[in-house]
Amino acid sequence: MSGTTSLPAAEIAKTARQASFTIKSLPGSDRDIALDAIYDALLAFKDDILAANAQDMEAAQALVAEGKLSTSLVKRLDLSRPGKYDDMLQGIKDVRGLEDPVGKTTLATKLDDNLTLHRYTTPIGTLLIIFEARPEVIANISSLAIKSGNAAVLKGGKESSHSFAAIASVISEALSSTRIPPGAIQLVQSREAVKDLLDQDVYIDLVIPRGGNDLVRYIKENTKIPVMGHADGLCATYVHADADVKTAVDVVVDGKTDYPAACNATETLLVHRDVLGSHLPSIVQALQLKGVSVRCDEESLAALRSADDVVLGAAGKTILQSATEEDYNTEFLDLIIAVKTVGSLGEAVAHINTHSSSHTDCIVTTDETAAEEFCRMVDSAGVYVNASTRFADGYRYGFGTEVGISTNKVHARGPVGLEGLMIYKYVVRGQGHTVGMYGSGGKQFKHETIDL
Repeated sequence: MSGTTSLPAAEIAKTARQASFTIKSLPGSDRDIALDAIYDALLAFKDDILAANAQDMEAAQALVAEGKLSTSLVKRLDLSRPGKYDDMLQGIKDVRGLEDPVGKTTLATKLDDNLTLHRYTTPIGTLLIIFEARPEVIANISSLAIKSGNAAVLKGGKESSHSFAAIASVISEALSSTRIPPGAIQLVQSREAVKDLLDQDVYIDLVIPRGGNDLVRYIKENTKIPVMGHADGLCATYVHADADVKTAVDVVVDGKTDYPAACNATETLLVHRDVLGSHLPSIVQALQLKGVSVRCDEESLAALRSADDVVLGAAGKTILQSATEEDYNTEFLDLIIAVKTVGSLGEAVAHINTHSSSHTDCIVTTDETAAEEFCRMVDSAGVYVNASTRFADGYRYGFGTEVGISTNKVHARGPVGLEGLMIYKYVVRGQGHTVGMYGSGGKQFKHETIDL
């Protein structure tokens, strides 16, 4: 199996579908052996892969200088960032250590004597993953696909072409010595292949985009295949009237500054009017120490301008300024945060449900009743109490890694790990039973639960 494939899209998709029938029938032990092979190979060829990634980074930095590429995308591209490569490897090991998700019984019912119904977990089938930057996605999704018994076709962005080719070559060579069938993991570099792959709804079961708004919108508008993912990570943190100041500072600062380019970074800060003077200055001062620019509505700006420790501007850079309405609809992916004053928990919830991308939103409060109301009313995939929005991550949830974060309202939602790549099938076992035996004047169903 070569590193990347240049077959026509229809052949790629058809080959993947055929491979999906084989990989899901393999014992879990064979799929685990394949993950061991990928882990060992990526560890052995780390220097080669980082050298290829350095080529991508050099080209990307030049595009940033020309204004043709965003700095947030470049940050996602960088595999040499401290701990990133090791985290990629650890993700493979963590997925390897999870329970085999294939063929688990989730329901068992005795319909009648010698007539039973069972529901079993089964892989979705064939996945198409299209991503920008993030070369580690290749290892993450290959691992999850293999462990869950799915076939996967991966298409990386042009900005990660050298990294993609290097990782693809290593993974393909590693899998060639295992029982994973050729075609189960295919890596596509041709940009022209994307449109044709999106037409393969006969063979491909699910598309997972990993990238910005434009990519996700393009995919949704150009395929009949179901799409799972999110366009924006427009996350908000609400500081309630009874919030503990230190907790508010810690949660907001971490949510905004731990990794601003991530989709789970806090972009909007909502503050209850009663604590504008007591809490907001401390939060903003801590944010400013991290280099965050703060964009405020009229009330919060007035409160900050009257505070002693808040910086109004430094080194020619405005770090405290008036917000526009568009700021509350913007995923900054940078050291920028929009602040808005609200008069009640209900107003905070209404703002979130109106402006949020349904990704992850947080309340800081000491009131359990308020916390429960917030959790019940906010319509997002992740709702947090007194915890940074940066926790929205498959690794942190114990999923090993993730194929992405979904804001969909069907199938999978939030960080999608192994469970999100499974569906189920019903199996009925009888002894010559027919529907005509049941109904008016006939036999009656027992519908008794069978202990699992």
